[in-house]
Amino acid sequence: MVPPKSAAVRTTSLCYDYSMSMTSAGKVRNTALAFALLMALSHVACATGAEPDKDAQVDPAPCFAAAAAGDDDKIISACGGLIDSDRTARADRLKALLARAGAQDRKDLIDGAIADYSSALMLDAALADALNARGELWRRKGDRPRALADFGAAIKLNPDHPGAKGNHKSLARELERIGALMAVDGKPSFNCANAKRTVEKAICANPELANLDREINAANAKVVNSASRDSARAGRALQREQNAFTARRNASYGRLDYDLRTAMRERLDYLLAIERN
Repeated sequence: MVPPKSAAVRTTSLCYDYSMSMTSAGKVRNTALAFALLMALSHVACATGAEPDKDAQVDPAPCFAAAAAGDDDKIISACGGLIDSDRTARADRLKALLARAGAQDRKDLIDGAIADYSSALMLDAALADALNARGELWRRKGDRPRALADFGAAIKLNPDHPGAKGNHKSLARELERIGALMAVDGKPSFNCANAKRTVEKAICANPELANLDREINAANAKVVNSASRDSARAGRALQREQNAFTARRNASYGRLDYDLRTAMRERLDYLLAIERN
């Protein structure tokens, strides 16, 4: 029994028979021309039946199944082919990009997640969630301006977006605090133009010591004010401690056994511990 021919073989056979018939029965007399015609017909008419489809679409099911299961490793591996294929439908590519971006975010692959969110936003610029997520990634990288821009763009698309609103507000405050700190960076709590003591001049000449002095002064003000709300006596006691520290600092500076930086750091740590409690 002769097995049946496959569709591809049958198609090739039919094309070959047709080509041969065109070169017989006096239709093409010249032998060279007949051969050229045979090859051309065979290539054009038979290629689709003899070769597999090289442009078959990638099955999106594994990627979406991994996303539904929350398996980040499978999401990253299964969605890659779907994203990279030229034959992937736009909607499927968008879903795959968002799924892989989320997976990379959870695995702390920040640069990869940012790249996927950026590609998704190129397909659909109106994704407020993607803008907010990318903004959070920029913030984690320390790129505050880009983070603020993404949060602002998300709010513009969705004024009631809870994540973007909260992120934008907190980042704006953070930038405000940074700006305020930069304005006083390297400046002590007192006016250096009026500094007379040697220790005060030394603090003014050293940005690190100047910052320590300012932070000590701010922390002391907080703990004294907090204690005074409960007990005026407790507040006065804390201020007397600060005055005693300053007096020791002024008297001890210049001695070989006195380390001004260490003394100031210890004082600040002490005040911050009181503030936390």
